[in-house]
Amino acid sequence: MIYHMTAFIVGFVLDLLIGDPYCLPHPIRWIGKLIDYLTNKLLKQEYTSKKKNRNGLILVILVILATVLISAAILVVSYTINSYFGIIIESVMSYQCLASKSLYTESMKVYHALKERGLEAGREAVSMIVGRDTASLDETGVTKAAVETVAENTSDGVIAPMVYLAIGGPVLGMAYKAINTMDSMIGYKNDRFYDFGKYAAKLDDIVNYIPARISALLMILSCLFLGPGYSMSNAFRIFKRDRYNHASPNSAQTESACAGALGIKLAGPASYFGKIVEKPFIGDGLRAVELEDIKRANKLMLATSVVCELLCVVILVLLL
Repeated sequence: MIYHMTAFIVGFVLDLLIGDPYCLPHPIRWIGKLIDYLTNKLLKQEYTSKKKNRNGLILVILVILATVLISAAILVVSYTINSYFGIIIESVMSYQCLASKSLYTESMKVYHALKERGLEAGREAVSMIVGRDTASLDETGVTKAAVETVAENTSDGVIAPMVYLAIGGPVLGMAYKAINTMDSMIGYKNDRFYDFGKYAAKLDDIVNYIPARISALLMILSCLFLGPGYSMSNAFRIFKRDRYNHASPNSAQTESACAGALGIKLAGPASYFGKIVEKPFIGDGLRAVELEDIKRANKLMLATSVVCELLCVVILVLLL
């Protein structure tokens, strides 16, 4: 448990300091390549819906099994060689499950693009982190898209993997990341993936159900430590009212908390693959969305991650 707790803390610090350098290999990219390979092998458009659905389940099983077995094997071998070496490897694996620095870096690219190079640059930057069409977004739309991405991924990219790391170390953390990656790659409700990606999308909803709610509550709590500009009471009010204003049972949990904390209105109709998708708004819009909200959302995300890390460490210490 001491080894695990040490690796858990070091992994968190490494993520805050280093993030995800593109020059370094990353297991999530390898998982993505495995998903892509299996998709090409198992998904043919001429297959029946039933066969696509069955093959999608096969892909989910194979990806999770490969991720769990390889992660466990790496840890076992590492700790067999030497305890300190094992802690180092577990720390690196834990760090690679988290994405707070990467989320901050990528969303702030949108901020700097809009501020320094204008709307077209902002649209291009935000297109790298969202799935919606961005060509027709105005500055407010680009800003909202970046804020929504930070809010939603506070759960998916930071708090959920952190919770699973605390419970089951890198094996469970990597398994979660594999499920999340499958959903992001094949969980679309379009013609190609509707049947094939059903199991991946549903499993992602299941594994994120509790962490999404934990993330939202911790986000609300974090308002206490951030001072003016963040309303804990309004965050809780909007969370209670709007947390199901999304097709996903989980995505609006943190979006509603963030919208309430900042006093802005998020979500609403958006274009995907050339089609307008009607979505309800989240928040009251006590003021207009502005560029600085990207910074504010990131500050809220980082505070939430620190609060979660501290709570997890306290729980782990109590279990010693």
